[in-house]
Amino acid sequence: MIELFPDSARVERGELELGGVAAGALAERFGTPLLVYCERTLRERARALRAAAGGPVFFGTKAFPNVALLRLLREEGIGADVASTGELAFATAAGLRGEELVAHGNNKDGRFLAQAAAAGATVALDAADEAALAAAAGAVRALVRVTLGVDADTHEAIRTGHHGSKFGLPPAQALGLVAEAGRRGLDVLGLHVHVGSQLADFDAQAETIVRLAAFAARCRSELGWTARVADLGGGFGIRHHPDEQVPDAAGLAAAAAETARTAFAGAGLPAPEVWLEPGRSLVGRAGVTLYRVGSVKPLDGVTWVAVDGGMSDNPRPQLYGARYTALLANRADEPASGPVSVAGMHCESGDVLIDDVVLPAARRGDLLAVPATGAYTLAMASNYNGVPRPAAVLVADGEARLIRRRETVDDLLALETG
Repeated sequence: MIELFPDSARVERGELELGGVAAGALAERFGTPLLVYCERTLRERARALRAAAGGPVFFGTKAFPNVALLRLLREEGIGADVASTGELAFATAAGLRGEELVAHGNNKDGRFLAQAAAAGATVALDAADEAALAAAAGAVRALVRVTLGVDADTHEAIRTGHHGSKFGLPPAQALGLVAEAGRRGLDVLGLHVHVGSQLADFDAQAETIVRLAAFAARCRSELGWTARVADLGGGFGIRHHPDEQVPDAAGLAAAAAETARTAFAGAGLPAPEVWLEPGRSLVGRAGVTLYRVGSVKPLDGVTWVAVDGGMSDNPRPQLYGARYTALLANRADEPASGPVSVAGMHCESGDVLIDDVVLPAARRGDLLAVPATGAYTLAMASNYNGVPRPAAVLVADGEARLIRRRETVDDLLALETG
């Protein structure tokens, strides 16, 4: 199971260490729940994906918008894909500007477009009227997002490239948008596609890329416009559970880039500059969530181990049926006693973090570590039951640095006006 944890994870004297810092020391200093990011893993994933892509890479900020993390990725040459004024604010606070930014979203308003234009971002046009809006906002560079009708083998809530998707436009409408953007004076760099998230194989993306090349050839034939950029989005998966078999993201990225170049050449087009927008595959495995165990209830047919978080800091099991595993971080080398289910603290029967995991006999006060939680956990967190959201820290070389402070109840009350 340790292979699901960050590169720096190891068990020393029976206790999990991350970045050279003991899990118990992290929990004592920063409290729980706590999201712990390994700097070494972040940097190594960034370097591997950049090398594989052979072109610009933009972090899918929605996976975890955080200034310190964005700044670290920028040091490794990674830009940012942003889809709201908030995500744009995180990115610009981290120093990202101009060609380091791509602005996305299926419902961009004038305010967001104006802020994106002021930051020099490339705007991914997603609707028929966005060319006019983007030009009026002062945008200079654009992509056009086309939806090519490929169903990815992933949860239906995170498919994006199928017919009827809320994202992008079908080919006939996308063709019109390319023409309209050019008439509005935008520099249309190329085309954007995205088929879905947590992709476990390359089939859907390969088919999409081939269709993209054919559409690019149609644009050249009918409009006299040649795509210089093929933005292939992201969606590369990671392993969250030992039973999952997921290809390495860097290998998928290299295959995507090579397929694009080959497909464009086969369509009689010059090789495009390939852009990628990974999120989960950059930060997912780098993150581990630490929880404090509370009640332990041996019942008929199941033993419930309750922790001090749950669906408020990780809603993915409820939203997507995501599977996780766990390690008893303070007694990691003890023999397992049997299967348990890990429950959250919230007033929902569905607040179950892990349905079935084999652990040593858990006791109140133990520390539970859940790997592969660096993406779409804290980013999607809520204040359900009035629970403040957790802190996040970055660990490296035996040191831990707070990169997001824990919310307090006072923070929540400060929003009240009555």
